[in-house]
Amino acid sequence: MSSAGQHPARVVVVGGGLAGLRTLAELRDQGYGGELVWIGAETVPPYDRPPLSKELLSRLEPLDLAEDLGHDPAALADAVHLGRSATRLRREADWVVETDAGDVPADAVIVATGSAPVRPWPAASALHDLADAERLRERLRPGRHLVVVGAGWIGAEVAGVAAAAGCRVTVLEAGSWPLWRQLGDAGRRTRAWYAEAGVELRTDVVVTSVEDGTVVLDDGSTVAGDVVLAAVGVRPRTGWLGDAVPLLPTGHVATSRGGRTAVPGVWAVGDVATRDTVHFGAVPGGHWFSALRDPALLAADLLGLPLPAVEPAPEVFSDQLGHHLEVVGRLVADDEPGAARLLRAPRDGGWSELQLVGDVLVGAVVADWPREVSMVRKLLRGESLPRLDTTRAADPTAPLRSAVLP
Repeated sequence: MSSAGQHPARVVVVGGGLAGLRTLAELRDQGYGGELVWIGAETVPPYDRPPLSKELLSRLEPLDLAEDLGHDPAALADAVHLGRSATRLRREADWVVETDAGDVPADAVIVATGSAPVRPWPAASALHDLADAERLRERLRPGRHLVVVGAGWIGAEVAGVAAAAGCRVTVLEAGSWPLWRQLGDAGRRTRAWYAEAGVELRTDVVVTSVEDGTVVLDDGSTVAGDVVLAAVGVRPRTGWLGDAVPLLPTGHVATSRGGRTAVPGVWAVGDVATRDTVHFGAVPGGHWFSALRDPALLAADLLGLPLPAVEPAPEVFSDQLGHHLEVVGRLVADDEPGAARLLRAPRDGGWSELQLVGDVLVGAVVADWPREVSMVRKLLRGESLPRLDTTRAADPTAPLRSAVLP
């Protein structure tokens, strides 16, 4: 346990991606002077993952995060072990991280092991890491037929990139519209983007198997492609924790605002964590902004420092099919008391769907409207969430700030 003036002598950060790297940097920046050990499963230094799908065919070399962020792992950590996978966490007198290359003892453990793609069909490709991107890039050529299973974030991004490069693209979605799991009804507004980008979108179709480039649907019909990509989601890499840390049904680790788990001496951050927030309840990681920002809160918590009274709202972004899409804050559920959604759609083609509880703004889905995104970010960062004059807010020609009630 950490308290002001008393810190763990040896902290082991498990996870070689953005969340792990940022945790090392924040611990040092906020004054941690003990021993830091960093373990990562991939053999390459941490790199930026969003371009793997958004710029699959145009960015051939990954962005080196250590160089881009100015974080030198060798200067931050006393020991760096890349290409070393954690296999189990166990408790003795202290914590022990078991790896495929031996045990690593720790006074405190930070779980930042990210996520893994769901792969229901071994014959289908996946896109999650650098090796996946390299394999997929080699197979996508103009004139080839790419079949994407899943119209979520990754599926939409890769479909747009491949179509723009001259591939024939078919997207198969089990739901009735794209992004229905991620955005609810707002996802319906992205349906037209597929046809505009030259992508065939088929909804309400369920895939039962994939064999040798042929996708078999539940009605017995088939779709044949040169490449099949399964883009049906990810799950947190938390299996290695065993029974040392309790998991949510989703596989995430529940944490406080500062990343503290229910088990003394263990914190979690990034994709693996569902973190408590000031205004938005428990929010799963799983996106770039959580890996970038949340380590600052974790470092403060571990060091016994006060957490800031305010923090940025959760945020997700996607470049897909020639459009930019952002989600800031949270979405309201259909059965949530007082839940309402308000569409703002200027004539220039961009739009936003405000998420309200009564007249209180709790989030927004915004497409192709940078100024609106910037304003929503500002409004959701205060010590309290803003109340809106909904009549004024419904006018897309009025700046959103002008609808804020005193």
